[in-house]
Amino acid sequence: MLTILNPQVIVLNGGSSSGKSSITRALQELLPGVWLTFGVDTFIEALPGRGNSPRAGITFQQDGTITFSAEHRALERNWYTGLSSMAKAGAPMILDEVLLSGGAGQERLRSTFSDLDVMWVGVHCDPDVAAAREAQRADRVEGMARQQALSVHSGVVYDIEVNTTNRSSEDCAHDITRSLLIQSPVP
Repeated sequence: MLTILNPQVIVLNGGSSSGKSSITRALQELLPGVWLTFGVDTFIEALPGRGNSPRAGITFQQDGTITFSAEHRALERNWYTGLSSMAKAGAPMILDEVLLSGGAGQERLRSTFSDLDVMWVGVHCDPDVAAAREAQRADRVEGMARQQALSVHSGVVYDIEVNTTNRSSEDCAHDITRSLLIQSPVP
């Protein structure tokens, strides 16, 4: 018997320049209905100075490491609480995330989205390939892609994992869409 999973939220987690945003856009075209997309970049764009103001509470280190103030973390919790409310009200969404603290970040999201059906997707990319992509983008801090490529997955449990190193975003989106159809055991 074929069972169709029906998540209210799909979380894509991967490092900078791993291809999450491209997969997200492809999923919006493949999945039935209208899916909204939000994520860490959307949140940062809404901050003072688009995240570059000291008031945003984000510090970008020379090696690509990112740290956050307590005020930033509190505002981030409010952001996710608002997204959770939207999903509970019936707005399906895809979150394009970079869980810098790996499993601890996943637990923060799990607790916020605990009343929702969430699908967790790991988006992997070879650190060298992600760094090459990063170098081609003016909106990236050099070193973030290499630093995050593996660390964001530490301790995170996924429903499905895809790898964009040698596969297109569209192919990965098709894999994710197909994974929503699972074979149930026959009684």
